[in-house]
Amino acid sequence: MAYKHHFQRHKTREVPVGDKVVGGDNPIWVQSMTTTDTFDLEATLAEIARMEEAGCEIIRVTVPKAKDAAVLSEIKKRMHVPLICDIHFDYKMALAALDHPVDKIRINPGNIGGYDRYRQVIRKARDKGIPMRIGVNAGSLERELVEKHGFPCPPAMVESALRYLEIAESEGYRDIIVSLKSSDIITAIEAYRLYAKQADYPTHIGITEAGQPPYAITKSAAGLAPILLDGIGDTIRVSLLAPKEVEIQAAFDILQATQRRVRKPELIACPTCGRLEIDLVKIMDELTSRLGKRKTAVKISVLGCIVNGPGEAREADLGIAAGKGKGVIFKRGEIIRNVLEHEMVDALVEEVDAWEKEEAAKGTLKVGTPTISQGRKAAAEEAEDGRLRLPVLQG
Repeated sequence: MAYKHHFQRHKTREVPVGDKVVGGDNPIWVQSMTTTDTFDLEATLAEIARMEEAGCEIIRVTVPKAKDAAVLSEIKKRMHVPLICDIHFDYKMALAALDHPVDKIRINPGNIGGYDRYRQVIRKARDKGIPMRIGVNAGSLERELVEKHGFPCPPAMVESALRYLEIAESEGYRDIIVSLKSSDIITAIEAYRLYAKQADYPTHIGITEAGQPPYAITKSAAGLAPILLDGIGDTIRVSLLAPKEVEIQAAFDILQATQRRVRKPELIACPTCGRLEIDLVKIMDELTSRLGKRKTAVKISVLGCIVNGPGEAREADLGIAAGKGKGVIFKRGEIIRNVLEHEMVDALVEEVDAWEKEEAAKGTLKVGTPTISQGRKAAAEEAEDGRLRLPVLQG
């Protein structure tokens, strides 16, 4: 019996952030944050340029001092993605940032200095037409909520978020994105799930890890995958003690692995064992290099033995099941050609080229929006032998 994957995204309102729109059916945007002193203009812009080159789609800078706020207009003028200003403790810095053409500000209501100061920031953001992220953090919840619930638990975090949303709405302001972060993944997962049952403002998702890879990436993936697979999340940041390029790539990889946003071919290989009869490492290295710039949402399996190879290769869009020095290529579950080991990489690249042409002709080769590839959709509906098959989401 065929298995059909039904994905339902948490329905959220749309909030414009510069040239991006967060929420609704828009892509889950990847963002990160600079590490420089913001007032060090050239160093900040150099880091922003590297982040843009790595694919970062929204960039945040910290604004703890007046001299940081003073350079925001120049930073905005010389970057190419939306600019977010990160504010903690001093509400006056939020008010100062809002005097510049920034695309969003982020505040932590738990440390902004009380409801009156929060209302001042809300009113100015409303009047300037600038959106805001309300960043609730388990480590800085209001004292009364911690005392009420006993500890910074998910219900306390969600109550905090809802309280600040209600205040904003009372001021006629609704251009809001919400985050509910914790360094404990169970707390974060349950907080986002609870929030999604009660509000429709889009969410920024992340785990407050700031640890070193590889563990921090594993922990982030473990925390973010359940949230994403529940359909929650409209923009994502993976917090790592690592170069920004690593952080940005990790975010895209998590979106790809959860099939929430597939932006490149997915290469699958067996882990190798004594049954292996081809040079799988060499083949995968060559494929990775030659397909590195492709944006095609196609799933490619390269399996090196006859035990699981044929079945697993049949599950992918394209696949090779290899024996000793040779193999067969599968396409949408059917054998289409025989190849020798030295022909495998060329043959697979040729098939990717053909796949792209076919998908383009059908109008299903898209980048930027979550769309089910027609080939994968058909494969999902015609799954053989009752195997589990998930359609690839592009974008």
